[in-house]
Amino acid sequence: MTVVNQILQGVLLGGYYALLACGLSFMFGVMRIINLAHGSLAVVGAYGVYWLADRLGLNPFVGLLLCVPVMGAIGWILYRLVLARSARSGELVPILATFGLAVVFDNMLFSAFGADTRSLAPFLDNLAYDGVDLAGLSVGMLPLITLVVAIALLGGLHLMLTHSALGRRIRAVADDPATAQLVGVNSMAVNAAAAAIAMMTVGIAGAFLAMRATVDPYAGAPQLIFAFEAVMIGGSGSLWGTLFGGIALGVAQSLGAGMHSQGFLIAGHVLFLVVLLVRLVLAGRPLKHLIVRSST
Repeated sequence: MTVVNQILQGVLLGGYYALLACGLSFMFGVMRIINLAHGSLAVVGAYGVYWLADRLGLNPFVGLLLCVPVMGAIGWILYRLVLARSARSGELVPILATFGLAVVFDNMLFSAFGADTRSLAPFLDNLAYDGVDLAGLSVGMLPLITLVVAIALLGGLHLMLTHSALGRRIRAVADDPATAQLVGVNSMAVNAAAAAIAMMTVGIAGAFLAMRATVDPYAGAPQLIFAFEAVMIGGSGSLWGTLFGGIALGVAQSLGAGMHSQGFLIAGHVLFLVVLLVRLVLAGRPLKHLIVRSST
């Protein structure tokens, strides 16, 4: 029963990882941009909801509704001012640009809020701690809500991409931006809209991060790592793969924590590396290739 409970907790934790990785996967799938500021922007969203709850007394879920469009506007502005320009200069420049953005956002949060940790749990009454017992298994209400929101968000994005005019334009630009431009699709506007959508999902993930744990101005780096691992485990650019990758990462970490006190992070990293090695082998790139590359 202990192992079953660990797996259940891992699945619930995986819901948060899937929610966190959703925007990273969406942006990479559409624009082929690896956003190294992803974790820092999630923390920006978390602090935004915290500020509304602390200063204005708004319920975090109400504050989240106000924060989401603001995060969308930030995504649109960042694409117009930074990402679109850097993408024209090669594949490496956007990575460096988003790394610089992460540093800027981290230090802006530090200047505004200091180094103290913040949490939305005190504003949720008992929701942050309530749970139900199902056949001897403990299910937290907040982790369950997080999993449901992750599934709903990924499902909504999937429906948007497959059944809406904007979704068809996004897929066209992702497949061949030059041809899409020839048939009348404004690639710049479509990518800006996609960046705004990605940042909205990042804002939601940041709010749930602050609800389930504490945040500080420099908490973005570990969140980026978790999101990146979930995306790579599930398959880059795949929305439902992101859900699978997040759950797989959460289960691995939960089982690892049950085996050793330091096993929580180690088990997740090991799973990530194993998946990468398996994909390299299946792609016809044997380990000898990696050894040769690393020695040159």
